[in-house]
Amino acid sequence: MINQQGHIPVLMEEVLQYLAVAPGEIYVDATLGGGGHTRAILIKEPTCKVIGLDWDKTVLATIAVDLEEEFPGRFFPIWGNFSKINKVIADAGFKNINGILADFGTSQIQIKNKDGFSVYNDTFLDMRFSSALYKITAFQVVNFTPEKELADIFFEFGQETNSRKIARAIAVRRQDKYFKMTCDLAQFIKDLTPGNYHKIHPATKVFQALRIFVNKELENIQAFLQNSTQIMADGGRLVCISFHSLEDRMVKQFFKDRSHKSYSTRYFDLSTKGACMATTEEIERNRSSRSARLRAGILRI
Repeated sequence: MINQQGHIPVLMEEVLQYLAVAPGEIYVDATLGGGGHTRAILIKEPTCKVIGLDWDKTVLATIAVDLEEEFPGRFFPIWGNFSKINKVIADAGFKNINGILADFGTSQIQIKNKDGFSVYNDTFLDMRFSSALYKITAFQVVNFTPEKELADIFFEFGQETNSRKIARAIAVRRQDKYFKMTCDLAQFIKDLTPGNYHKIHPATKVFQALRIFVNKELENIQAFLQNSTQIMADGGRLVCISFHSLEDRMVKQFFKDRSHKSYSTRYFDLSTKGACMATTEEIERNRSSRSARLRAGILRI
C-alpha cells in the first residue's frame, strides 16, 4: 500500500496482527507520517476509529486531510509530540484506548520534503521534525558544539566509530567556514573517511546522530513508552517499530521490565518472542523494511 507521495509503510500485516483490530475499538497511530498504517487499520475494520498523532504540521495539512475525507467520523488528527501521548489524547477527549502503534522510523516524506535529512538533497542543515517544538538546528550543533561533545553525539547516537576523527576535522574546518548545507557536510565526511561503501553513504551515521540529538528522539521514545500505558484500556495492545539498535534496545527493555506481575498494575503479556522482522518478500518490495524491528505487548491492569 503506497500513498500518493510514494511512502510504503513497513510490516503492515504484522501491525494488523498484533494490534488485533476489532469492531468498535479505538486506536492511536502515534506517528501518523504517510498514513499507510492508519489507512490499513480503518479498512481492516469498518467500525473502528483511529486517532492520528504527528508533530509535523505539514503531515496534518496533507495526509490527515485526505484521511478525514476518506473516513469521515472515523479518523481524528491531532498535532503534538508522541512523548506526551497521555496528555494530548486526554485533552482531545479520548480514553481507554484499545491499541497504540508507534513507528519510530523517519518517513520518506520527511526525508524528501524537509530540510537537512538527506545526504543527497542539498538543503539547509535543519533536521527538525517540527520547528514549532524545537529551536536548535543541526547547523547550530555542527558549528557551535565543542569538539569533544560533538564526538560523543556522533558515537552515542550514530554509533560512528570514526566519531573523534570526524569531530576534530569539523572543528578545524568550521573556524574558517561554517557547514550550512547537507551536501557540504556529507561530502566533507566522505572525503575524510575513504573506503568501500556499498550499503550506505559514509555520512549516514553522522546524519542519524544529528537528527536524533536535534529532535531528542530517544528521550521522546522513553517518555512515550511510559505515558502510553496511562491511556490504554485493560487488554490494550502496544505495537512499536524500531529501525536502529538504540530504539529497539529501549523498547525491548521497557517490555522486559514490565512483562511480569511484580508490577502490581499495568504490566504486559508479550505478544512477540524477540523482535519480529520483515520477510524476504517484503524486503524485496521495500528496502526500507530491512532494518525494521517490531515488538508488541498486551497491557494488563
